[in-house]
Amino acid sequence: MLALAWVLRAKPQKTPQKQSPYECGVPTRGETWVRFRVAYYLYALVFVVFDVETIFLYPWAVALNQLGLFAYIEAIIFILILLVGLGYAWKEGALEWK
Repeated sequence: MLALAWVLRAKPQKTPQKQSPYECGVPTRGETWVRFRVAYYLYALVFVVFDVETIFLYPWAVALNQLGLFAYIEAIIFILILLVGLGYAWKEGALEWK
């Protein structure tokens, strides 16, 4: 079905207006393709890792009284593993702006 839809689809027309970048109706100045440094992506990746860590720790913190000692030790191990990863990234220079 998907292959048939791809074959029968309307072919997009390549007009000069469709090929030009859109910037709020204002003609573009300079280069339209902006390159981002890899450092932005590394910081974003570290942010996502620690954001997911926070999501995993929230239910644990809410139910801490009912979980007992074993769950507390598991959470400490989880945090230590993430801190070791952060230390490794720091040591390798992934967090330095170059």
